[in-house]
Amino acid sequence: MSSRQVEENGLFELADAHRENIENNSLYSEDLKPVSIEERTWSKKHIASLWAGMSICIPTYTLSSGLITSGMSWQQAILTIFLGNLIVLIPMILIAAAGTKYGIPYPVFCRASFGTRGAHLPLLLRAGVACGWFGINCWIGGEFMYMAFAGFFPALALYPQAKFIIFLLFLAANLAIAYRGHEAVKMLEVYCVPILIAIGVAIAAWAIYVAGSLSALLNAGEKFAPLRASATKSFGELFLPSLNAMISYWAPLALNISDFTRFARSQKDQALGQLIGLPPAMAFFSMVGVFGTLGSMIAFNEMIWNPVYTVVAFKMPWLSLLGGILVFIAIITTNIAANVVGPSNIFSNLSPQNIPYRYGVLITGFIGLIIMPWKLYAEPTGYIFNWLGTYGSFLGPLTGLYIADYYIIKKRYLSIYDLYSDDSKLYGYSGGVNYVAYLAYAVSVTPFVMDLVFGSFGGAVVNNSWFIGLALSLAVYTSLMRIFYGK
Repeated sequence: MSSRQVEENGLFELADAHRENIENNSLYSEDLKPVSIEERTWSKKHIASLWAGMSICIPTYTLSSGLITSGMSWQQAILTIFLGNLIVLIPMILIAAAGTKYGIPYPVFCRASFGTRGAHLPLLLRAGVACGWFGINCWIGGEFMYMAFAGFFPALALYPQAKFIIFLLFLAANLAIAYRGHEAVKMLEVYCVPILIAIGVAIAAWAIYVAGSLSALLNAGEKFAPLRASATKSFGELFLPSLNAMISYWAPLALNISDFTRFARSQKDQALGQLIGLPPAMAFFSMVGVFGTLGSMIAFNEMIWNPVYTVVAFKMPWLSLLGGILVFIAIITTNIAANVVGPSNIFSNLSPQNIPYRYGVLITGFIGLIIMPWKLYAEPTGYIFNWLGTYGSFLGPLTGLYIADYYIIKKRYLSIYDLYSDDSKLYGYSGGVNYVAYLAYAVSVTPFVMDLVFGSFGGAVVNNSWFIGLALSLAVYTSLMRIFYGK
C-alpha cells in the first residue's frame, strides 16, 4: 500500500505530506480535488434524499405513458420500470464504491481506465447526455410556467415568443441555483423531497376522490384497453426493448455517481441510500403518473399524460400558479443533481486550472439549449425508444469497462496521487491515453451500430443494447489488458 495515502475504516485519503505536491499539477483543481475523510459527511439519508429528489420529476411521471401507448397494461409498465431501476442499481453501487473509498469525482475515476488524457472523450459522451436531459427538464418547466402565467394574463397567448422566453428564464434560474455547489445540492434534496412526496400523494388522492374509491380508479385502468388493442406488439415483444430503455433512464448516473458518493461516510451509507432512494421512488412516481392519467380521464373525459396539462384543465389560475411553484421545485431537485453537477465537473476536467465548475455550469446550459429539447420531448414513444434507448446503448459499454478495470484489473486499488499527477506512471499509459480502453469500447459498440444502421442482427442487439454492451466491454477490456499489459 502506498505511503502517499492513508486508510481509515476502509476509506482512503492523501497523506498530508503529499497533498500539497499535487496542487500545482494541471490535472488538479479545487472542484476536482479528492475529498478528505473528515469532509465525507453524507449519510444514507442524504443519498436516499438525493435519489428521491431526482426520481420524482415529470419525466418519471410520463415514463409509463410511452409504455402503455406501445401496448403494455399499466401493471406491466410499472413492473418494467421497477425492474429496470433495480437492475441499473447493481452497477451503480459497484461504481459508486470507488468514489466513496477514495473520495474522487467521476472525471478523476475515469482517468484510471482511459488514462489521464484519454479520459476526455468518454467523459464528453456522458456530458452530452446530461446536457440533453437538462434541456428537456427546463423545457418542461418553462412550458408549465408559461401556462401558469397565461392563466393570470390571457393576453400572453397573443405573443408566440413568450413561451420560449419563459423557457430561457427558467433555464437561467436553474443555472443560477447550480452555482451554489454540492453542499447546496445536499440541503436542497433533504428539504424538498418531503414536498415532492406530498405532491405525489396529493395527485393520487385526487384521482381516488374523483373515481369514488381506489378500486374504482384501478378498474378505470380498462380505459387503456383501446390503446393496447391498437398496438402491434405483444408484451413479450415489448418487454426487452422497454426494459433496456428503463435501464437507460439512469444509465448516465451509473457512470458519474461517484460525483456524489465521494461525500458518503461509508460504503454502507452509499449502498443503502441508493437502494432505499432509487427503485421505490421511481415505482412510486410512475404509479402516480398512472393514477393522475386515470383521474384526468374520469374528471375531464380526456387521457392527459402530462401533469402540466392536467393542472391547466382545471381552469383555475391560482392552481396553475401553485403548480408552477411545485414543478419548479421538482425540476431543480432533478436537474441540478442529475444534469448539471456531472457535466460541469467533466467540462472542468478538460482544463482543471482554467475551467472552474461555474464555467462548466454555463457550458451545460448552452448545450442544453442548442440540442432543441422541445423536439426530443414532443412525443412520448419517441422520447423513450429513440432518445433513451439510443444513448443508453453507448453508455452500457462504459459501465462494463469501468467495472472490469476497477474490480478485475485494479483489484479495487487506486493511487490517489497518481490520478492527479501530470507524469503518472500508473495511469499515464501511452502519452496519457489507454488505447486498449478505446479499442475495447469500439468493439463493444460495433454490434449495436451495425444493428441500428444496417439491421445486421434483426434488432436483437438494439433491443438489448445495454446488457450486450456491458457484457462485451467487460470481457473484451479484461482480455485486452491481460494481453497488452499482463494485468
